Amino acid sequence: MLPGGSENTAPDDLRQLARHDAAPVSFPGGAGPLAALDTGAGTRGTVLMVAGFTGTKEDFAPLLAPLSAAGWRVVVLDQRGQYESPGPDDPGAYTVDLLAQDLVGVARVLREEGPGAPLHLLGHSFGGIVARAAVIADPGLVDSLTLLASGPVGLTGPRADLLEHLAPLLAAGGVRLVHDTLEQLALTDPRSQDVPVAVREFLATRFLANTEAGLTGMAAAMTGEPDRVAELAATGVPVLVAHGDADDAWSPQAQTDMARRLGARHEVLTGSVHSPAIEVPAHTVRVLDDFWAAVPARTHQQADA
Repeated sequence: MLPGGSENTAPDDLRQLARHDAAPVSFPGGAGPLAALDTGAGTRGTVLMVAGFTGTKEDFAPLLAPLSAAGWRVVVLDQRGQYESPGPDDPGAYTVDLLAQDLVGVARVLREEGPGAPLHLLGHSFGGIVARAAVIADPGLVDSLTLLASGPVGLTGPRADLLEHLAPLLAAGGVRLVHDTLEQLALTDPRSQDVPVAVREFLATRFLANTEAGLTGMAAAMTGEPDRVAELAATGVPVLVAHGDADDAWSPQAQTDMARRLGARHEVLTGSVHSPAIEVPAHTVRVLDDFWAAVPARTHQQADA
C-alpha cells in the first residue's frame, strides 16, 4: 500500500517545500557539478527525475517521501544553470544534446551504484525533452522513461509566445527584470494567489538563481525541438506519457497522440494543469509506482554490451 495523502494541493500546503528526508548531493556534469536530492537506498530500484524550464529538483518534493516509503531510491536534479547547479555564460551551452549528456552521465553513476537494479528516468516538461534525448542517445541505460507533462515537439502556443516577449526583457534587465515582470503577471492569476507565502519566497529565490545564459539557451532549445517521437519509439524503451487533464503547455490532445505513436502507457491526471507532482501528488505517486512495477526486468549487462 502506498502512503496516502490529499489528492489535490490545498492553499496552505508546502508544495516545493514539502517535508522529506532526501539529502543534498551532487553529480559531475559537463559544465560543473549538478545539484541533487537523494532519498538513499531503495529495495525496488532507482528513479532519476529532471525538472523543466525554470524548474528545479524541488518541483518533485511532494513525491520524495511516499516514493521512498514505497521502496524506491529517488534522485532529483537541477540541470546546469538552474538554482544550485552552476552553468556557463554561453547560451549555446544549453542545447538539448548537451543537457542530455549531463543526464546520461548521472544515470551512468546511478547504474554503477546499483548494478543490476532497475533504473527509471522521468522528465517533467522541458525535462522530458532532455530525458527523451538521453534515452535516444543511450537506450540501454534505463529501464523506462516517463514523460510527465511533456510534448512531442518544441513548445508552441501562449507559453511560447510569453517566452518570445520575455527575451528582450532578459537582454535589457537580466533575470531580475524577467522575474519582476512575471510577478506582475502573476497578480492577475488566482492560482498564483493561492501559493503560500513561504513557497512564493522560495520560488523567487530559485528563479533569481537561474543563469541568464541558461534561460536564453533553454528557451531556444525548448521552442526549437523537432519531433523525435519515432526515434524514441525505435529504442524499444517502455514509456509512460502522463499529463494533467488541463495542461496549458502541450495540450492533452498532443500528448495523447504522442502516447499513441509511441505505443506507450497513457495516464491522465485529473485535476492537474502542468505540474502534477505539485498539484495532484498522491495520484501522481500511484501512477508512477504502478508503471515502474509493471516494467519488465532487463538484463543490463546485455544492454550495455
